[in-house]
Amino acid sequence: MTRALLRPARLREGDTLGFVNPSGALHEDEAYERAHAALRGLGLRTREAPNLRARYGHMAGTPRQRADDLHAMFSDPGIAGILAVTGGSGANRVLPLLDMGLLARHPKFLGGFSDLTALITAVHGATGLVTFHSPLARSDWNAFSVEHFRAVAMAGEAPLLRNPADLPPRPLRGGVARGPLQGGNLAVLTSLAGTPHFPDLTGAILFLEDVNEYLYRVDRMVTTLALGGHLARVAGVVLGGFTSCKPSEGSYGTLTLDEILADHLGDLGVPVLRNAAFGHIGPKWTLPLGVPAELDADAGTLRLLEAAVV
Repeated sequence: MTRALLRPARLREGDTLGFVNPSGALHEDEAYERAHAALRGLGLRTREAPNLRARYGHMAGTPRQRADDLHAMFSDPGIAGILAVTGGSGANRVLPLLDMGLLARHPKFLGGFSDLTALITAVHGATGLVTFHSPLARSDWNAFSVEHFRAVAMAGEAPLLRNPADLPPRPLRGGVARGPLQGGNLAVLTSLAGTPHFPDLTGAILFLEDVNEYLYRVDRMVTTLALGGHLARVAGVVLGGFTSCKPSEGSYGTLTLDEILADHLGDLGVPVLRNAAFGHIGPKWTLPLGVPAELDADAGTLRLLEAAVV
């Protein structure tokens, strides 16, 4: 079922951004301090969730602790938005514990990427809340990433997104398409297939990125999306960084990443753009899930057609 978009209020200078860890544990105080400093540079105050520094195995606390932190941050009127500090794995274990009704009653900015694909996808799908594939708190908040975060999440603009000059985009198949943005990390998104949390990709501009995956796994995951009929429904595809995605040790004659992507996406009959500025790379666009966008693969651009915040 397609839900009406629920746009959060824009973040403003002086607002307090809540830090959460829905995925992996992070015990490096220096990394936390860098995260606080980066967001303060945007004029935002920061506050840590109660269980932010908890640990349960490799994860940042038990699923219940992590869900409680999200509920607390959404319920707190002093918190204007919520940003994940780090990725890793484990966000999908939080999903069954979330009170989606509570989140919908207190719509706020919710951002992150990588493993946070599970959280931002599920929350958007269940509530209609526009969520954000954005830098993590501990990401490199370089000038490019700050500019795009500020434009989308703070200024309420509907910008034309272009790569920096030193990261040229490449059309795999040219053309122009319009549709709501959906996507995130390929591995995490594919892991949601067959669950209630997998997004409806009908008419969507699908964006994908990944990191540290063997090429045969990339092929298997994109094949899964194709076998499920999901790729046949999209209006266009935008591919970000596929960082350190290599052949497995001892593999011989493996398909290249270019060949894998061309095999699965080249004959869809829709525009496909490669090498866009998001993923596990330095410069990052902030991409709002559910917001209509226009992909121009020939020009190498993605334009938001509406503001993501109010």
